[in-house]
Amino acid sequence: MTRLMVDGAALGYADKLVCADVSVEIPDGAFTVIVGPNACGKSTLLKSLTRLLPPTRGSVLLDGKSLHDLPTKHVAREVGLLPQGPVAPDGIRVVDLVTRGRYPHQRLFAPWSPEDEAAVAEAMDATGIRQLSGRMVDELSGGQRQRVWMAVALAQQTPILLLDEPTTYLDVSHQIELLELCRTLNRTQGHTLVAVLHDLNQAARYADHVIAMKDGEVVATGAPGEVITEALVADVFGLDARVIADPESGSPLVVPRWPHG
Repeated sequence: MTRLMVDGAALGYADKLVCADVSVEIPDGAFTVIVGPNACGKSTLLKSLTRLLPPTRGSVLLDGKSLHDLPTKHVAREVGLLPQGPVAPDGIRVVDLVTRGRYPHQRLFAPWSPEDEAAVAEAMDATGIRQLSGRMVDELSGGQRQRVWMAVALAQQTPILLLDEPTTYLDVSHQIELLELCRTLNRTQGHTLVAVLHDLNQAARYADHVIAMKDGEVVATGAPGEVITEALVADVFGLDARVIADPESGSPLVVPRWPHG
């Protein structure tokens, strides 16, 4: 049974409906990437996979049970989230923020454990921020802060990790480093990852499974080679492009036609 899925869900904010009827399954143990144009519902769908956005109709299921009926700490031990544009408390050090990722594993009156210490150290090493541990978060660059928040999510040590535009604020080399880290988490540690990405070529290179959205609907799902086609790029993104094999990875590579239009 698929651990995480959305079944006939209507999703939105206040009186604004974004997705009218969405059903999608997240493959266990895969790196799934959600793609689509701006305001198509990508982040809305991702938020529905957490407790942040309950559906107004339909359901979101974790292990066959309604996600929003499960205890908060139970969900936090199973599903981690790197949100878009997180804000740290004023005057907090990097190491103190990363330790907050261990909250779901804490028990009342239980001391900080060697396991907690190791999880924080591993998360900071994986994201390359160990040298920033004593710095104040609000003194860091946008790219450094993004890596700190990634460390918070990793310290939570959840089997399922959701990433909402994780490459925002990162230069291209750090984007690749982060996506390589995601692939390592998926391939060597068995994490199920779901990310929203804007770059189709990065999605094609790193994803095992792609969910393509348009106007609040899921229009295609499957392996990158099945989903990222010239017809889909034209329909979903309005872009006249060739899709060729990436000479390095063999994955689909979207090349806009020149001159465009």
